[in-house]
Amino acid sequence: MKTTEKRSVNVAIVGLGDVGGEFLDQLLHLKEQGIKVICAAQLSDTAGRQRAEDEGIPIFTSGEIMSMGDAIDIIFDLTGNPELRANMRKKMMETNNKHTIIAPEIIARMMWSVLTNNSAFIGHDDIGY
Repeated sequence: MKTTEKRSVNVAIVGLGDVGGEFLDQLLHLKEQGIKVICAAQLSDTAGRQRAEDEGIPIFTSGEIMSMGDAIDIIFDLTGNPELRANMRKKMMETNNKHTIIAPEIIARMMWSVLTNNSAFIGHDDIGY
């Protein structure tokens, strides 16, 4: 049976550098559509991290985000770090998290094009899974 109840999508962003900061700005415009950025990870001080903090979005480590389990629907990995991505996938398997999706940068690139009607998304070289 279909429900008419609007379900939110809880999102985390790992990496709030140039790419992640711009992506955060786009996602913040989607609150009314039920897209909620519930947390982010960024080790260094960046404009994206500051924006997240200004918006009241908690900053955690990637490990803390992975421990949140199915409270997160989608994790956008915008670090450009394949080793970190592999570690996040491993943590999901270890915790038997079959709910959360780790979306690589190629998905963010596609969403960027749709949201902004602009394909000029400056990203990292490694955009695969």
